[in-house]
Amino acid sequence: MNKIDALIIGAGPTGLFTAHQLKLIGLNCEIVDNLDKIGGQCIELYPDKPIYDIPAVPECTGEELTNNLINQLKPFDIKFHLNERVDEVKKENDNWIVKTNNGKSFLTPNVIIAGGVGSFEPRKFPVKDCEKFENKSVLYSIKDKSIFEGKTVTIFGGGDSALDWAVELSKKSKVNLVHRRDDFRGAQATVDKVHELAKNGKINLFTKYQISSIKGSNQLESLDIKNDDNDTKTLKTDYALGFFGLIMQLGPIANWGLNIDKKTIEVDTEKFETNQKGIYAVGDICSYPGKLKLILSGFHEGALAARACFKLATPNEKYRFEFTTSSKAIKDRLGVKGD
Repeated sequence: MNKIDALIIGAGPTGLFTAHQLKLIGLNCEIVDNLDKIGGQCIELYPDKPIYDIPAVPECTGEELTNNLINQLKPFDIKFHLNERVDEVKKENDNWIVKTNNGKSFLTPNVIIAGGVGSFEPRKFPVKDCEKFENKSVLYSIKDKSIFEGKTVTIFGGGDSALDWAVELSKKSKVNLVHRRDDFRGAQATVDKVHELAKNGKINLFTKYQISSIKGSNQLESLDIKNDDNDTKTLKTDYALGFFGLIMQLGPIANWGLNIDKKTIEVDTEKFETNQKGIYAVGDICSYPGKLKLILSGFHEGALAARACFKLATPNEKYRFEFTTSSKAIKDRLGVKGD
């Protein structure tokens, strides 16, 4: 079990800056995120869209902001736990025991929820039998593409993720690509590449089809796809990959005994602490009178929550505010040499 000063749930901009603030004051922290990449909404929803309300940054994209925040964390060697959803938070004396869906455990006096609008969950296949194959041969994200080498992979979806992986996996796998429409939503260059590969027999393309059933005992063996005319095809396959986009849900957080109002968590404005001592909420997921859902507001909330964490993590020490411009201790933590 990892013993840390603070655990941050959410690797979006607010979670990243909160980690920076915790490390500046000498606390150790780790970050858990349900997604397979760092950046939260900025990366999942608007990586290429311009943002105009970051102080001293006239314009930047979600991806640029995320990369800058990651660079800001480089001196601290923050540990990230991606593809991990926090399922359980339980009080034990002065600490919280936090457990993820993949069996990781943390012991910490401070939990900071920086989960944006909640947990991003993949839209799943509408076929019930798919559940027994999840995380084995039915997948909604790819961690290691090498497992598909020499296998038959059936990809469902019509966006960038489905198209990009169809192109990539076709190099070393037999690929079926199934989409419920004729038109694709991805980048035109990738759409053209998919059609070229289909024409050359590198990808089997099925449009206007959707999954209707799945077959197999311990391992996926085949699946059926059906179109609007009830024409059914059976595809033998080793893996089924679904790329239908993401939905946002409060998820297990709703069961942690927190005061929740309209899918947001109520906090005070001194420490951004919830009704549970040692659990804080910052960023879009928290609510209080006058709340603005701005990234800069999340930065302010995270900075104050981090200072509140100091008292619980180091009860025998008194927090002393220091400026980064003049503090030798902070500069040492940052690895800054000189005055």
